[in-house]
Amino acid sequence: MSTQEKDDGKCRLDKWLWAARFFKTRSLASDAIDGGKVHVDGDRVKPAKEVRLGAVIHIRRKEFDIEVTVRALSTQRRGAPEAALLYEETAASIARRENEAVTREHDHARRERGEGRPTKRQLRDIRKFTGNY
Repeated sequence: MSTQEKDDGKCRLDKWLWAARFFKTRSLASDAIDGGKVHVDGDRVKPAKEVRLGAVIHIRRKEFDIEVTVRALSTQRRGAPEAALLYEETAASIARRENEAVTREHDHARRERGEGRPTKRQLRDIRKFTGNY
């Protein structure tokens, strides 16, 4: 029985998330699962849940919101290229992430009226416009 692919086709969810490099430590993966940030096939689960090939896992973190399909099982953490072979991102997830990236790109330049102080550049523009150098 190899550690890369088990004969029984099962693996703990927290170990798989750690091996697939979604979380830096297994305890962080376990905390995210307990906190309801990870769903398997649409259901909230426990860290010891057995992951099977073809399962759809939805992972929500601060940096990203991703949905992947399990392609291979592993309990060992390896390099990023090998970890990427363990899963395949769904088409809907890819489209959603690209849309969010475009939205984030345009939002950073906007500043709502009255929200925070003007930046140094904005102050220079105000002074130049009003004639108060």
